[in-house]
Amino acid sequence: MKTILVVEDTELNIDLITQLLEDDYNLLVAKDGLEGVSMALEMKPDLILMDISLPLMDGYDATRTIRKSMPDIPIIGLSAHAMDGHEQKARQAGCNDYLTKPVDDDRLFELLKNYLGE
Repeated sequence: MKTILVVEDTELNIDLITQLLEDDYNLLVAKDGLEGVSMALEMKPDLILMDISLPLMDGYDATRTIRKSMPDIPIIGLSAHAMDGHEQKARQAGCNDYLTKPVDDDRLFELLKNYLGE
């Protein structure tokens, strides 16, 4: 079973993602950017769902930091910001893809299948 690291600070979003994915994936949860970086480097998940607005270290900086040691891991940025420029900024930081919240379940599963080959 593939492992996904969910880096998210909002309990409701953690619960929603967990309900969607827990039957098909091993889930790890980090609640701030620093913890996300630490868990990514230590646990070596197969994919990361990275919230952009995080305490201690935002998702852009966390992604850049992870990319230095794990250049090939798929990282999907998640944000409530749907305005122009946010997706581009996430991709420039190293995110492979970007989803706005609330997350479109079908699109999320499509991306997971694409990146995890399932």
